[in-house]
Amino acid sequence: MKTEITELFGIQHPIIQGGMHYVGFAEMAAAVSNAGGLGTITALTQKTPEDLANEIARCKNMTDKPFAVNITFLPTVNAPDYPAIVKAVIDGGVRVVETAGRNPAQVMPYLKDAGIKVIHKCTSVRHSLKAQEIGCDAVSVDGFECGGHPGEDDVPNMILLPRAADELEIPFVASGGQADGRSLVASMAMGASGMNMGTRFIATEEAPVHQNVKDAIVAATELDTRLVMRPLRNTERVMTNDAVQKLLEKERELGHKLQFEDIIEQVAGVYPRIMKDGDMEAGAWSCGMVVGLINDIPTCQELIDRIMDEANEIITSRLVGAVA
Repeated sequence: MKTEITELFGIQHPIIQGGMHYVGFAEMAAAVSNAGGLGTITALTQKTPEDLANEIARCKNMTDKPFAVNITFLPTVNAPDYPAIVKAVIDGGVRVVETAGRNPAQVMPYLKDAGIKVIHKCTSVRHSLKAQEIGCDAVSVDGFECGGHPGEDDVPNMILLPRAADELEIPFVASGGQADGRSLVASMAMGASGMNMGTRFIATEEAPVHQNVKDAIVAATELDTRLVMRPLRNTERVMTNDAVQKLLEKERELGHKLQFEDIIEQVAGVYPRIMKDGDMEAGAWSCGMVVGLINDIPTCQELIDRIMDEANEIITSRLVGAVA
């Protein structure tokens, strides 16, 4: 399948693996890229820029296909060493960068001078237009269904994607609620040139996370995610568990008086315990409503092949038959 996204990134299928904390390691990125999609290493999961450079080198040993590096710009006083991170990406010969979080304008000149294609994650049309304005080559439009941070507008993809198509001149992919061939075809019908999957890729054989995490995703339904940190305007969609319920209770008790320090036990530093150790009650971890559509743990190759087969069947058989 050829779209603006496959042409832009030099990939076979219009499927991108999103950057995910303690999931986006070389093994994950290489498996997706080898299957014809665009795999992604998550920069901030690496402890240092030197570690990131090593992870990029590991990935290049596992695949000769294009892969991306996610750089998330955090609103924090003690910021990561972003110049060194960008240097590691450039020196490593990475051809695609997924930016997220705050506006990446400060690093755009360095990335563009190095010939790197940039796709920015956005949760609104206005942010997508800003990404286009500062020179991003594409955007990932994240609907309210997505795992992680869906923004504060609460607009689902059935509305957000057509709105993006109406306004944007650069290509975009759909993120949030993406799991199968139906997702891909529906997103393309609304103007997207592909899709970005996060939660769905965690439930694959190659995903370098504990089996407990994969089993939890398969067992969950679309009713098993919760929105946390809404009072702080830092909303995150997470899988429900006892720690999340305690967090929500604190939010209800403290109301507008809530401070990040009040919930730090449930949200800070919990990812290694969850993703690596399989402690599913350690705290809040990002997860999309798409868990309701995930029922197995295939290889990345099996998953992507299945998605493309289903998408082609829908387009060439079901939809053509409907207008014949």
